[in-house]
Parts: sequence; C-alpha cells; structure tokens
Amino acid sequence: MPQPQFDVIFARSAEDLRAAQALRYEVFVEELGGDGTMVDHARRLEIDAFDAHSSHLLLLDRARAGGVERQVVGAYRLLDENGAARAGGFYSAREYDLSALLSSKRKLLELGRSCLHKDYRGGSAMHHLWTALGGYIAAQKTQVLFGVASFHGTDMSRLAAPLSLLHHRHLAPVDLRPIAKPPFAEMDQIAPEMLDRKAAMVQVPSLIKAYLRLGGCVGQGAYLDHSFNTTDVCLVLDVAQMSEKQRRIYTQGRTR
Repeated sequence: MPQPQFDVIFARSAEDLRAAQALRYEVFVEELGGDGTMVDHARRLEIDAFDAHSSHLLLLDRARAGGVERQVVGAYRLLDENGAARAGGFYSAREYDLSALLSSKRKLLELGRSCLHKDYRGGSAMHHLWTALGGYIAAQKTQVLFGVASFHGTDMSRLAAPLSLLHHRHLAPVDLRPIAKPPFAEMDQIAPEMLDRKAAMVQVPSLIKAYLRLGGCVGQGAYLDHSFNTTDVCLVLDVAQMSEKQRRIYTQGRTR
C-alpha cells in the first residue's frame, strides 16, 4: 500500500455521507456482525435515523485510487444539541438515561459511529481524526463529549474483568453519570481486590483506552446491544478537566 496522504473533511454531499455509511457497513456489519432496521444490505450501507441530523467527519487517503468512497478510510459522527433536538434526542438516550448530562447545562457533543478501515488501524489515522475533531470542539466551545463505545459480543463471562476495571477506576461523577437502560449488565462483577488490572486493561478496546488517557470516564452499567452484537459503555469526557498536554491532542489538526 502506498504511503497515506491523509486529509480530513466534513461530509458536504450525499455522496460523502454514503461513503461514510459504506465504511460503517464494512466495519459494523461485515466485521462485527451488526444489523439494524435501516441497514441497506443491497447497497452495503449502514444507515440510521440520526445520520441526517449529524455532522460527519471523514478521513481521506488521497493516495488510494478510485472515487470518494475508496478514499474514505475513517469516519466520526458528531451530533450536537441542535441536531439532537431535530432527531428527537441523542442516539445514546436509546441505551442510557442521560438526565444528569442534560441537566448539567453544559454544552454537549455526542460522538458516535467511530471507525477506521482495517488497513489503517494501529497507525496515525485515528490521530488525524482526533486532531481534526479538536479544531471543531474548540470552535464550538464544546464542554462535554460523550457517546457509546463497544466491546464485541455480549458474553459477560468474557467481559467481566474489563467492565469491572472501568467501573471501579473510571466511573463518571454523579453529576455527569449516564445510567444504562434495560437490557443491561452490572459492570462491577469482580471485586477490586480480585481483579488483575493489567490483564483487564489489555481487553479494553483501543478507542476506550484513548478516552481514558484523556481523562474520560464511563456511565453506570453496560448496555447489551444484541442487534449490533456488542456490549456498550457510555463514555463521558469533561473538556475542562483535560490537562494542557492532553488538550494539545485536540488542537493540532484542522478541518475544512
């Protein structure tokens, strides 16, 4: 594969949005076995009702041959409070009670549908998306980021250790804490003194680890999303609590 030539843009057309949905289909449907009422298997597009009310951040690799869809190698969906009002609420509200966040009077931004093409994982691709996201957050004066992130599968015996670690060491403060709706699983399945923290952290997905490094925390309870074959946690990141070093991660990139 040639050396990537990354660029980050916001989706500006129906074609751009379809490119994001096509990548999401590859990742969430083909790789992870997910499905949904609006998934278009014939056109290989992962679609849902929140897409039309969101902004879509796209990571392009200009070195890839072909059209826009072949160039899109990463995506992030951003839903602000105005978009959520048009959509009838935030996506996360289907899985979590967001009363604490909504009553905080802070400026909120929901992040979702984060994905990278399999050829670009483990490198600098996510950094490009995150630094571009940082420019948007600064411009919009966003105060709290949140959204669901997933473990693959719904087998609690396999996920007991990482979920317990998140609960014991990274639980969100009460004034910002989302609470899982049914069907949910309690996260504190292993007592702290019985937990192998190092082994448990190895099982935590890289996206969740990235939020934790920035000072992120999780809501109470894990939502069992059987349609997507995932166990979801609700991540919360108070931008004001980030250190200057952490903040620089969000201020080095530009979008257009």
